[in-house]
Amino acid sequence: MTVRLVILGLLRQRSLYGYELKQIIEDHMGDWTSIAFGSIYFALDKLAEEGFIEKIGVEQQGKRPSRTVYEITQAGRDEFLRLLREGWQKIEQPYYDLDIYLFFLNSLPLEEVKEYLHLRQTVLQETLRHIQSHRFEQLSNPEVPHLAGAIFDHSIAHTQAELDWLTDLIDKLESGEYGRFP
Repeated sequence: MTVRLVILGLLRQRSLYGYELKQIIEDHMGDWTSIAFGSIYFALDKLAEEGFIEKIGVEQQGKRPSRTVYEITQAGRDEFLRLLREGWQKIEQPYYDLDIYLFFLNSLPLEEVKEYLHLRQTVLQETLRHIQSHRFEQLSNPEVPHLAGAIFDHSIAHTQAELDWLTDLIDKLESGEYGRFP
């Protein structure tokens, strides 16, 4: 659903070809969505087949491959709004593979587990720095709406919460609060 919503939402603004959609998604949404390149073209074909978008032309520059330009239809505009309203009403329950690893944590020596946790901590700190830096960069771009700040703030809050929780977990493991390990 997400890739369909994004494509329809972007096509509401103007006609685009597949590679432009990919670039917009990577450049402006890459920090907070994981839409794969291949899924964009699959979704474009499906949306066209369903009548939500239409192919309005094919462009070719020099010896480059041709590119199909897409435009949203009225049915696509209606579908976009339906998907958006449906999405706002959906409450997501995230599941984390990390919780499975925690369940079996006492199967490994504590020192080994702490190495993994410290590595994760380092990655989260780097991720947080990247998101904060990218937030500043994106919000400096006049083409990026100010509301994008809320999206970055959401990612920052989640990453910071995960980092805080991880630091607390390491402290509690080291103090023995969660039991003994081999």
